[in-house]
Amino acid sequence: MKELILYSTVGCHLCELALELIEPLLDAQTVIVEVDISDADELMERYGIRIPVVARADNGAEIGWPFDQQQFLAFLA
Repeated sequence: MKELILYSTVGCHLCELALELIEPLLDAQTVIVEVDISDADELMERYGIRIPVVARADNGAEIGWPFDQQQFLAFLA
């Protein structure tokens, strides 16, 4: 099972857009774990002005908004 981490926060409109874009592209073997950056100072410092950011749990690679479907699929490859 593949795991992707979506760094976001409550009320983040761009985060909602990113999720709407990526969910249809994922297969049944991929899960998205949403992490609210406001729960940790370290995450706020790292991602505060960059969200939404999607990270791969397997290798730590990250892609930040804005991205389109082609860029996201390349990120997953």
